[in-house]
Amino acid sequence: MQLVVDSHTHTLASPDGFSTVDEMAAAAARAGLEGLAITDHAPELINWTPMLHFMGYGKLPRELSGVRMFYGVELNIMDFDGRVDMPEDILARQHVVIASFHTMCTKAGTCEENTRAYLRAMENPYVNIIGHPDDGFIPIDFDRFVRAAKENHVLIEVNNSSVRTVPYRLNTAENIREILRLCMRYETPVVVGTDAHHTSGVGQFGEALAALEDTGFPEELVANTSLEKYERLLEESRRA
Repeated sequence: MQLVVDSHTHTLASPDGFSTVDEMAAAAARAGLEGLAITDHAPELINWTPMLHFMGYGKLPRELSGVRMFYGVELNIMDFDGRVDMPEDILARQHVVIASFHTMCTKAGTCEENTRAYLRAMENPYVNIIGHPDDGFIPIDFDRFVRAAKENHVLIEVNNSSVRTVPYRLNTAENIREILRLCMRYETPVVVGTDAHHTSGVGQFGEALAALEDTGFPEELVANTSLEKYERLLEESRRA
């Protein structure tokens, strides 16, 4: 399976990013990608990236180093009602919006509370993708989660950095495989992102691809196997 868009990356505009937009685009070109999403962290994560940053994306070219660019944000889910840390008027300007649960912003609750947080975030008409939902420290009802994503036309992320079983997350490799099996059952599309914070990670999908292969996941349910499919599914998830 060939992936042509990296749907989740960060630049040095994020508190934990180390490369510029131009450097990330050049890395995407070297990796043979057709598209790259820049999705820096929204402001409530360590109170870092200012809102003005996300208001200024219109100043950037839509093509860099021969790569189609998508400029957006990785939101923080702020409570169990799915509230996020960016107003709708700025969300409307983004090409792609990921909503993720970061325990630095919201402490994990019960399985029911965490599941409700994700499901409510999916109801936000600007949210295209739910980021790294595989962390066992944030337990959720995977069945309800996958069915709700299908109903709301929201993509579920297979996050390569998370699947590597980073020490601050729990059972990610096992959990994403369970999620993928449910996505096959309900025909819920997914999207694969590296969550790269430096040029060295752009387009490096190895662990995520292994999870897709292990579960026999069908290519037609993977959003970023073509640029056209990725753009179409983003558009379908924009419900405002």
